[in-house]
Amino acid sequence: MDSSPSPSPSAAAPAAADAGRYTFSPKLRWQPDVEEYFAAAYGRDRFARISEALAHPSRYSCIRVNTLKSSTDVVMHKLMDLVCEKGLSEGINGLEIIEQNGRDQSHERNSLIQKCPYAGLENVLFVQGSGPHVLQYNSQPDQSVKEIVVSRKCAESVLRGAQVYVPGVLACSSHVEKGDKVAVSVAVEQPVKDGGWAVGITRGTVLQGLQSDAHYEERKGLYIGQGIAAMSRSGIFRVLHGIAVEMTERVYKLPSFNDVLEGEIFLQNLPSVVAACVLDPQPGERILDMCAAPGGKTTAIAILMRDKGEVVALDRSHNKVMDILKLASEMDLNCIKAYKLDALKSVSKTDEATIVGMADSHCEAIKTLAEDSDPCPVTVDGKATNVVEDSSTTTVVQSEQPFLIEDKNPESKRYVSKAELRKNLRRMKNGPGRSNYSGGRVEKSKGFFPNSFDRVLLDAPCSALGLRPRLFAGEETLVSLKTHARYQRKMFDQAVKLVRPGGVIVYSTCTINPGENEALVRYALDTYKFLSLASQHPKVGGPGIVGSCELFNKTYTEEWLTEHEAELVQRFDPSSPVDTIGFFIAKFNVGEKED
Repeated sequence: MDSSPSPSPSAAAPAAADAGRYTFSPKLRWQPDVEEYFAAAYGRDRFARISEALAHPSRYSCIRVNTLKSSTDVVMHKLMDLVCEKGLSEGINGLEIIEQNGRDQSHERNSLIQKCPYAGLENVLFVQGSGPHVLQYNSQPDQSVKEIVVSRKCAESVLRGAQVYVPGVLACSSHVEKGDKVAVSVAVEQPVKDGGWAVGITRGTVLQGLQSDAHYEERKGLYIGQGIAAMSRSGIFRVLHGIAVEMTERVYKLPSFNDVLEGEIFLQNLPSVVAACVLDPQPGERILDMCAAPGGKTTAIAILMRDKGEVVALDRSHNKVMDILKLASEMDLNCIKAYKLDALKSVSKTDEATIVGMADSHCEAIKTLAEDSDPCPVTVDGKATNVVEDSSTTTVVQSEQPFLIEDKNPESKRYVSKAELRKNLRRMKNGPGRSNYSGGRVEKSKGFFPNSFDRVLLDAPCSALGLRPRLFAGEETLVSLKTHARYQRKMFDQAVKLVRPGGVIVYSTCTINPGENEALVRYALDTYKFLSLASQHPKVGGPGIVGSCELFNKTYTEEWLTEHEAELVQRFDPSSPVDTIGFFIAKFNVGEKED
């Protein structure tokens, strides 16, 4: 904690008046009907604790070790060496490594890096952080504090360890110059007259240090740290990219592991690691990860299978599929096949569907449109590639030699007009468009035959109301929560068709909403009589929610679980001592299907 000189008598009164201003004490805001719904599900006191925990980050980072390239012990000592050499601990006291075997020691204060204490997670390390810290912002009592106001999304990233980047800055004190010390606060959405929510700050707003400043009262208790301005005020609002503030003091301190031990470790939330383990993939099996981006669970599954078998990873976003392939390459995993496909269309409807994964294992997954009649240099994972043309697409093929053209089928070359070439050249020059399309096209799938996978992981898109830190939750309504649930049921229907009899389905979300969790399990068990809940290992979370809830003026009853069923699922409570994000896992055994 910083120390500051004693303020003069003239400054004492304002300082006393602002005693609670320069603190971090956020209050998460919800739509009133959503808040009542969650209070009914959890009990009012428990939900209040969950809501408070969601507004703060976890006090540790969870690292999954790639055991195909290294070991937990080796990585632990490598990280410790990096902490000592490069100061990755960012001022966290206590650098002693303690190997934990008992659950009671899992939060030893004097250790920075420790092994995960839960059975079945021997490939996981915990890196301890600290917070919340009380900071002194008034280092110059005779002067007003220079401030920068950032967006909520920016602040949530800063609380997780990021710097303040230019796009996230909304307002700034006048006369801020490069090198100045600035306090960083966050502008959170506020209710407006039409019943909605809005930030209400125009980017570029000048702060005068007066009560008339934008969000002056609303920002009280929402200061997330302070740092050094990396550019002047004019520069911040003139450029489009770059670091605006280098954070030097944070309310929460967590070590940074950017570009550290690439391929050997992966930073991942503990419940996500548990979900992959619960699936229990075996070497030689065919596994489907239906909503796979960014690839954390996909690679975890591949490692558990010792890279033997096939892991099919799907996402409907081109760029996200590229991210999965890149991560698989970094971790030297060869059994992962990533494809662009909407999970709602996972089951093939015709006999012409491509049985993805049956093709030659050496086929590349990356494709791109023809850019020019000459070879087009492309880089994938830092390697030079060739562009190879066939009748419909141009395939990017990794090669050790520079940019050779290989004609697969000379008689089936298609004609590319000059207009098309010009259009593609403009795309290359102008960069990503509105959809952030990065200039290539990943291989598409037409779906898969029913009963073609041994195990299916459905980590479904959800309301994400379990993610931390979350400084605002008012965007979700009861209607939108019900919409999420309908979407997830459709995805689950696809998963049921794709898994073989005798197989396994694992369903997970990162939300605290029972309608997307327990209600989905109720739907699954009532709709598919051949499904049954299975016990889970490892078991780290608590039980599910029992009972039901009446919604929409008692016109709809949402059914949850029985006591026995609730014991078979895992629910991760953000306010529990495990200190994770909010998460839910259900595991289903698949019996003989009905015709």
